[in-house]
Amino acid sequence: MIRRYGERVIPGLRYKHRPGAYAILPRDGKLLTTFQAEPDAEFQCPGGGIDPGESPIRALHREVYEETGWSIARPRRIGAYRRFAFMPDYEMWAEKVAHLYIARPVRRLSAPTEPGHVAVWLSPEEALDLLANDGERDALDRLLYSARGLFSTR
Repeated sequence: MIRRYGERVIPGLRYKHRPGAYAILPRDGKLLTTFQAEPDAEFQCPGGGIDPGESPIRALHREVYEETGWSIARPRRIGAYRRFAFMPDYEMWAEKVAHLYIARPVRRLSAPTEPGHVAVWLSPEEALDLLANDGERDALDRLLYSARGLFSTR
């Protein structure tokens, strides 16, 4: 069973299926996130939609680069969740299926190429407080405080 986050499903409303790939990116005790200024100012795990014909891993590399300017290595899938939401950039209601990965940020190649995005390093605690998406926060919380732990913060 896949976990569901976000708004309640509105009966009778048609939702477009929108798969995506998103990354939790730890390095040196911090997490690489993206701050998106519009349409709502918020911190996010880098990622986004998987284009038709694109693999989730290819989409992950592309989206992380576009939103942070960083290259990544060793992506490993850690789960998925569903989210029903209005996507103002596309003016549509979507059933987003978010495939979650953990990967290592390797090198900053440039500034983010996607307009309105800024790469921001946060402590794990800051990320838990600031990430706008419940699904991302829950996955990070489970990673941080699992038996193996992502960092030795607890």
